[in-house]
Amino acid sequence: MEYRRFGTTDLDVSRVCIGCMGMSGTRGPADDAESVSTLQRAFDLGVNFLDTSASYGNGHNHQLIAKAIEGRRDKVVIHSKSGSPRTPDGSGTRGGGSPEYLTKTCEESLERLGIETLDIFCMSRVDPNVPIEESVGGMARLVEQGKTRYLGLSEAAAGSIRRASAVHPIVSLQMEYSLWSRDAEEGNIEACRELGMGFMAYSPLGRGFLAGALAGLPDDDGRRQHPRLQPGNLEHNLKLLAQIEEMAQEKKITSAQLALAWVLAQGEDMFPIPGIRTIKHLEENLRSVEIDLTRAELNWLDTIMPIGAAAGPRTREMDRVNI
Repeated sequence: MEYRRFGTTDLDVSRVCIGCMGMSGTRGPADDAESVSTLQRAFDLGVNFLDTSASYGNGHNHQLIAKAIEGRRDKVVIHSKSGSPRTPDGSGTRGGGSPEYLTKTCEESLERLGIETLDIFCMSRVDPNVPIEESVGGMARLVEQGKTRYLGLSEAAAGSIRRASAVHPIVSLQMEYSLWSRDAEEGNIEACRELGMGFMAYSPLGRGFLAGALAGLPDDDGRRQHPRLQPGNLEHNLKLLAQIEEMAQEKKITSAQLALAWVLAQGEDMFPIPGIRTIKHLEENLRSVEIDLTRAELNWLDTIMPIGAAAGPRTREMDRVNI
C-alpha cells in the first residue's frame, strides 16, 4: 500500500480510503460479520483510512466500525461526516450547519465509535441558512475541546472553502469525483490546492456504474432512482461505459480498477473512497494503486469522458450540492 501525507495534517494515510456507507443498508442488505471481516482485512492489507458518517444507518455504521477497530484504534484514521437532518418522509432539508447540531452530532459519533477523538470531523453540506463562518466557528471549538483533531468539508463550493479556511484550517474536501462526474474540476480542486488540502473523491466508481455493477439492483437500493440511470440517459451512459470496459480489457484489468487508477493519476492529493462491502471487491480495488496509466491513455480517457460527458445530473434535486 502507498501512503501520502493528508493535506496539512500530520497524518500519513493510504492512497485508497474505504467508504463504509454501503455496510449500513444503503446498497441493499449488508452482513455485519462480513463487513467487520472486510474492514479488518483492509487493515491487514495496509489500509488505514476510513470514511463514515453519523447518518449512515442512523448510527449503525459507527457501531460497526467500533467493532472492527477494537485493538487497532491508533492505526486507523477516521474521517466522519456530520450527516444532514432530514424531514420525516426523507425528502429533506439539507441544513445541519448550526454549531449546536454539529456539536451534538460529533459527541454522539464519539460515543458510538467508542473513541475520545475523531481524526477529521467533516460537515456534510454547507447550510444555506447558516453562514459558513458560524458553522466552522462551532467546529473549531470541537478541536479546542479535543473532540476532533482536524476539520473537513463536503460538497462545498470554492468560495465557501476559502471563507471557511479564513476561520479555521480546513484540511480536506470530500466531493463526488470520477470519470463521469468531473464537476470538481470547475474550481473546487483548485481551491483545495491553493490551501494545501486533501481531496477525497467519493463515488469514484460512478456509484457502481463504472464497475458495471448496476444490473439487477435490489428494489431497496437508492441508486435505482439516480437520474443517470433513467430511460433516455441510461442508453447514452452505457455507450460511454462500453468504451471504458474496452480499454480495461486491453489492459487486462477491470473497469473498476481503471476508474480508480484514473482518480489516483489526477494528483498525489487525491484519495478515492470506493464503497466496499466484501473482501473480494476490497482486494480488486486495492490493486488499482499498482496501475500506471500512460499520458496517451489519460488523454484518451479525457477525450471520451470530458466534463459533462454523462447524460443526466449527478444528483437528485433533493440532494443539493456545492453551496
